[in-house]
Amino acid sequence: MSVALRYAARSDVGLVRSNNQDSAYAGPHLLMVADGMGGHAGGDVASSVAVAAFAPLDGESHGPDDALDQLETALADARDEIIARSDADPELSGMGTTVLAILRAGNKLAMVHLGDSRGYLMRDGVLTQVTTDHTFVQHLVDIGRITPEEAEHHPQRSVVMRVLGDFDPEVTPDLSVREARKGDRWLLCSDGLSGFVSAETIEETMATISDVDACADRLVQLALRAGGGDNITVVLADVVELDDVADGEGPTTNATVVGAAALTRNDPTSAADGPAARAAGLARAAQVDDDAQESAPAEAATDEDEHPPAPRRWRTVVVWVGIAAVIVGAVLVAYSWTQTQYYVGVDDDEVVIFRGLPQTLGPVALSSVVERTGTSLDELDSRYLRERVEQTIHADSLDDARDLVAMLEEDTAPSPRPSPTTSPTSVPSGTATP
Repeated sequence: MSVALRYAARSDVGLVRSNNQDSAYAGPHLLMVADGMGGHAGGDVASSVAVAAFAPLDGESHGPDDALDQLETALADARDEIIARSDADPELSGMGTTVLAILRAGNKLAMVHLGDSRGYLMRDGVLTQVTTDHTFVQHLVDIGRITPEEAEHHPQRSVVMRVLGDFDPEVTPDLSVREARKGDRWLLCSDGLSGFVSAETIEETMATISDVDACADRLVQLALRAGGGDNITVVLADVVELDDVADGEGPTTNATVVGAAALTRNDPTSAADGPAARAAGLARAAQVDDDAQESAPAEAATDEDEHPPAPRRWRTVVVWVGIAAVIVGAVLVAYSWTQTQYYVGVDDDEVVIFRGLPQTLGPVALSSVVERTGTSLDELDSRYLRERVEQTIHADSLDDARDLVAMLEEDTAPSPRPSPTTSPTSVPSGTATP
């Protein structure tokens, strides 16, 4: 039995971000999501470059023996282009992107994965996450420090340990090969969906909405209703029989590009009316009003403004004493709270653990070193991780900070390359560029 794909791709800027740094591609042979990072000037470029490097793989059929080789070659090409662009434009330095791509080779699906964009497989009505997040929080789950449920709401769930960028040429992707079965439904998404919509809701939506376009639209709207705090990108694909040409059941044949890699990259959010959308609209309106007021000329002061009546001295004293007491109390409470916080940062080129916040209040530092690791910043293998430490990484407790340091110090061993006969149930650890 020969199979093909029926698919849909969607990308939305969300309700908070000013631009879309996600990119995605969906074609007869290739499905891909890339979530860019590196600020306004870099993330969209990195994800677009990744999609542009992988898109040519969609132009022809592939054998299962060479599909993984072609994915690895495309990944290397994307890395080289990202490095070249970063070298040519210093403002792009430090940019990177997650990569999640599936290449169909007959009845096999070859997959490459870097970062925290996720791949899900729904088979027989059951949804399974088939990728493993390359994040610090996933490391805490792996060592039993937190549960998978706690990981979904952990404040550091966005700390990605492996990405494709100009800072880590030796990063190792996860590679796998799976069987493509008729009736399977695949979901590739950025964390703008998985970070805001529960797996249970995603599963229910995928199980109850059969049309791939309608289902993809619904998943995006669910993320927007949940706050739309990040760019949202979804690629949804059903595995169908190649000869199944019944109405609405045949495979898709045209390629789709969405997000930063598309000509529609500047499209506004598709958010339907809801609390989150209305709140975002009000916030934008308030910002416009503030900007208008700042640019308006100040009105001339009246004579009464220039000569206000003298207040009674005793009332003034009482008021100011009360205000001072409130301020002192608030400062003491706030300082006490800062001493329950921890973060990993740098002191004299050494990776250290701090207690407090990485800020100062006038001449007073709100943090102090509590543990020295003996590890210099230069010893960290990844430039990306060195930059993250220099920017400081928050931890919920001293134990979490120690776990983070251990994770940073670990050497990432190359993953064994799977054969094209890998069990399908195993879980592996036109395009425009701006």
